[in-house]
Amino acid sequence: MVSIREATTKKELKKFILFPFELYKDDKNWVPPLISDEWKTFDKKKNPSFSHCEAAYFLAYQNNKIVGRVAAIINHKANKTWNDYRTRFGWIAFIDDEDVSKALLDAVEAWGTTKGMQGLHGPLGFTDFDSEGMLVEGFEHQPTITTAYNYPYFPRHLEKQGFVKKIDWVQYKFNASQSVPEKVLKINTLISEKYHVRTLVMSSRKEILKYVDSFFRTLNTSFSKLYGFSELSPQQVKYYVQHYFGFARPELICFVVDEHDEVIGFGISFPSLSKAFQKAKGRLFPFGFIHIIRALRKYDTIDLYLTGVHPDWHRRGIHALYHVALNEVSIQRNINTAFSAGQLETNHDALGIWDNYEKEPWFRTRCFIRD
Repeated sequence: MVSIREATTKKELKKFILFPFELYKDDKNWVPPLISDEWKTFDKKKNPSFSHCEAAYFLAYQNNKIVGRVAAIINHKANKTWNDYRTRFGWIAFIDDEDVSKALLDAVEAWGTTKGMQGLHGPLGFTDFDSEGMLVEGFEHQPTITTAYNYPYFPRHLEKQGFVKKIDWVQYKFNASQSVPEKVLKINTLISEKYHVRTLVMSSRKEILKYVDSFFRTLNTSFSKLYGFSELSPQQVKYYVQHYFGFARPELICFVVDEHDEVIGFGISFPSLSKAFQKAKGRLFPFGFIHIIRALRKYDTIDLYLTGVHPDWHRRGIHALYHVALNEVSIQRNINTAFSAGQLETNHDALGIWDNYEKEPWFRTRCFIRD
């Protein structure tokens, strides 16, 4: 017998956050999130997404033991933008019991239905900065800190309950220090001269902040056609600057700017923190922060976190400029391995650049949908 309870108190929300630590405790690949980050994400007073989102958090119990969890989210801004009134489900985790997964998803659907929603899709978060999709390929690999991770039985459960594929995100693994193809270098020189654009690799956090507003304007525009995206508000921009750019290594951030010094393309990478997060076990203190600081200072693996080009500059090769710049930084700094960010399989312009490099498929995550 499975019972579903909404986590409404701080004590219950703590159980919601900590459940994956029990579920994946014997999985050598799972990368635990920072518990402090999870609290901020789910806190309606701290996460600015709640200005246009509402959410409920559900726990599944069996014999008085927690056996699953799921977040139900309505992103009113995204629903209006896409004219698609569905409830999102995210942060889903459950034991290998179909009664449990069904009870969780039915609870999300029932909650959304009372609010006028029509069907489900996910896993999705509040924004594109949250983990998206459910892992369907690459279970044998250690994920990046932004890659969705789950057991192989997860997608099977969803398919048995009537969910079908909506869209996939794909990620690749690269030799980060492979030589830049000569033809790409020649084309990049021509592109820079023809369009009067410059490629900037950041030298300090102060320089990054100089371009932050322009970067987020371009991000909002360049991501506007990506599945489920909704424009980030100024409050969300401030939140993510504080949340992510504190970890930034300037040498791994590249902007392409036009003759007016406006960002028209960007490639943002971070040192891989997967192993550091595993050692931290979800906690910054007393010693977790030490592992993270070490990983930020000395690294040979990077995650390509965000890439994009302003739509006005599509099909002009701008994306090749920041990829080559980051490639050259990797060679200079003896970085061995890079993992691309999750990119929609239909985003052929973004995926096309990888055709110039040796690569291998590494992860595939999927957004499911049910009417």
